[in-house]
Amino acid sequence: MPPSLSFSTLELPVLRHQLLDLMCQVAYQEGDFVLSSGQTSSYYINGKQVTLHPQGGVAVGRLLLAMVPSESIAVAGLTLGADPLVTATSVVAAYAGRSLAALIVRKEAKGHGTMAYVEGPSLPEKSSVTVLEDVVTTGKSALQAVDRLKSAGYQVNGVLALVDRLQGGAECYQQAEIPFQPVFTISDLQQRWSELHSA
Repeated sequence: MPPSLSFSTLELPVLRHQLLDLMCQVAYQEGDFVLSSGQTSSYYINGKQVTLHPQGGVAVGRLLLAMVPSESIAVAGLTLGADPLVTATSVVAAYAGRSLAALIVRKEAKGHGTMAYVEGPSLPEKSSVTVLEDVVTTGKSALQAVDRLKSAGYQVNGVLALVDRLQGGAECYQQAEIPFQPVFTISDLQQRWSELHSA
């Protein structure tokens, strides 16, 4: 069975395990790195190696869709890391018979036209939107998306992430009273990476 077909039809628990393996193979690295938060780290997770991967995109979309609250009518995220997550989840939702708009939140206001921070279909005021993030460290980038969406008149019902680095993001969302759930934690990745490299 071709990998693309299996990733689109696997049961979610099996799919989650396959995605974890893919992340360990193509996204997780050990070394000396400086993160976007300015912190230094002994490892780095390049989420785009998975979210822009043909099978990875399908897996991410399916797993995140299963976590999006039923009242959500859109998923959104801060450009650029969340763009493929938002798109994949919206497309997978359409195949599953669910309408879920994709919204992309700019870091800076558009410099022409409407000067908008939020790109995507116009939705009714107070629409429920779920924010997606690839890798959470401090939680501040997703909070920026939350603030922009609230300013646009939407209600944010939670943040979902591909990976939580367990470095304060969950606590940040808790203080902001925003539900948060990751697909994986860094512990999941490091444990599986060790297993794959000791085999």
